[in-house]
Amino acid sequence: MNMSNKKEKALFGLLNLLKNNVNLSRRKACQVVAFFGLSFFVWMPFKARYVFAKGEKPYKRGENAMNFTPPELDGNSSLEKAIEQRRTIRSFRDKPITQKQFAQILWAAQGITEDGGFKRAAPSAGALYPLDVYAVVGKNAVEGLDPGVYHYKPRDHSIGKVADKDRRKDVAIASLGQMWMAHAPALFVITAEYSRITIKYGDRGIRYAHMEVGHAGQNIFLQCQTLGLSAGIVGAFHDRKVAKIVGVEKNHEPLIIMPVGWHD
Repeated sequence: MNMSNKKEKALFGLLNLLKNNVNLSRRKACQVVAFFGLSFFVWMPFKARYVFAKGEKPYKRGENAMNFTPPELDGNSSLEKAIEQRRTIRSFRDKPITQKQFAQILWAAQGITEDGGFKRAAPSAGALYPLDVYAVVGKNAVEGLDPGVYHYKPRDHSIGKVADKDRRKDVAIASLGQMWMAHAPALFVITAEYSRITIKYGDRGIRYAHMEVGHAGQNIFLQCQTLGLSAGIVGAFHDRKVAKIVGVEKNHEPLIIMPVGWHD
């Protein structure tokens, strides 16, 4: 039974309970059920947005949170030029990217875009934001960062380190042996926690999450283009292997991997 059917069954059950146990007319009983039903449909999405979008989980012990400076909001290239010049790249130079570039890409994917709010750079059905961004960073690949895996926290525009060591080759092997990926300074792994969005939309929410990751991926492409960088995109990989290598949160499903760096 999907979520929609469960809601309907619960509302009809409440209607029967009122009719049989409370001295109400059928019309009054229907009005009461309609009130509770409307409250349920409105409040549940709000609760989900608060818990998952605003009330992010705190960093775990040992994650060593690092806050970034605010993102740039006025670049050197037009949107139209970025769209025209964007290409999917599969070869990268052995040259590190700056910490500022790294942070800007994270913001473009899932950063907060309103003062005092929680709306993000990529659109999300019901503003429920099921996506998370992890970055697999190589040795001497991002200025000021040790090799390892980092988890982005949109609310604070910060990262927490969730795993040590350069794991790019491991991710490339788990991606059906696409070893070109391992030469990129950073691999951005975007995951989805479907329960955040299915709480409102049922199984349909899975489709909405897949639409959302496309928006986030295009944001990364265009942001890299304006920064003078290039990006690739990978969808062929063993989900469980990538999730284990990256050390993603439980129930986070990897959807795409985007290698980023300087075009060779």
